[in-house]
This record gives sequence, C-alpha cells and structure tokens, in this order.
Amino acid sequence: MAKKVLIVTGDAVEALEVYYPYYRSLEEGYDTTIAAPNKKVLNTVVHDFEDWETFTEKRGYKIEAHASFADINPADYDGLIIPGGRAPEYIRLNEHLPGIVTHFFETNKPIAVVCHGSLIFTTLSEKLKGRELTAYTACRPDVEGMGAKYISEPLHVEGNLVSGHAWPDVPMMMKEFIKKLNG
Repeated sequence: MAKKVLIVTGDAVEALEVYYPYYRSLEEGYDTTIAAPNKKVLNTVVHDFEDWETFTEKRGYKIEAHASFADINPADYDGLIIPGGRAPEYIRLNEHLPGIVTHFFETNKPIAVVCHGSLIFTTLSEKLKGRELTAYTACRPDVEGMGAKYISEPLHVEGNLVSGHAWPDVPMMMKEFIKKLNG
C-alpha cells in the first residue's frame, strides 16, 4: 500500500515550494493530497532573490487543491509537507489546520516545512517549545517567539521535523523527508 502524504497550503503559496514536493512525492509513488481552506484551484507566486534587500514576488502557475482542511482526517496520512510563500500567513487562521498539524507532532510522523511555512506553527507553539528548525530569515522572531531554537543553516533535521530555509533548499529537504517517510 502506498504511503500517503498531505500538503497543506493556500493561495499565494510559493510555486517551487508546492510543485517540487508534490511532483517528487508522486514520483516516489506516494498518494499525495494538496489541501487548502477550500477545494479549488490555487494561485501560486514566484519569489526570487534579485537586487532587492528582500525577495520579489510575481504571479505563478495554478495548482489544484484536492480537498479542504475540513475534509482531512490527518490519521489517514503518513507525512505532512508545509510549503511557504504568503499562504501560511492566512491559512494558519483556519479552524481545522491546527488540529491537522498537531496530529503529526503527537504521532511523530514526518513533517517537512520550508521558508514561511513555519508561521503555521505559531498557532501551536506548545509543540515547538525546545525544538530546533530553520526557516526564512524574516521568520526567525516567530520561531524564537514560539520557544524554538532558530537554526541558520539551509536545512535542519530534528526528530520528525525536517526544515528548509527557502525554495533553493527544497531538494535537500525532500531527500530527508523521503528518508524519514520510508524509514
């Protein structure tokens, strides 16, 4: 039976941070579901590091959310992927998402999170107290505010949590996530 992977996101997800994990999971043979606040076609964004002091943002491709958060039973899944972009800012407010994410912490199932995806954890900071993770540099105050230790490396693995700094780190993050999932 194929492993089942859940990707949680929404509009304004960083394109590379959702597409790469989604297709890599399919390539691995995993039954992969993208869930969002609503089952719909999502708008992605492309963040790039140009000559600005921060990243730039452009409209990206569209990608389908197969299910709404309300329809998800996290016990049906073996691993969780949380992409970044601007989606985490608003999806963390969804009433169903904290319970979904908490399940993966409480059952010690693999969690991969990249870039601004760490903002999701601010609604369940008790699960992050004393943990270590990396995230986009601008998320450092949020990570530390949850009682977690911010790691300045592009990839960090601690227990069931695999974290990446930004989209260039997704291949390394997925390699580690897949190792944990196939355990």
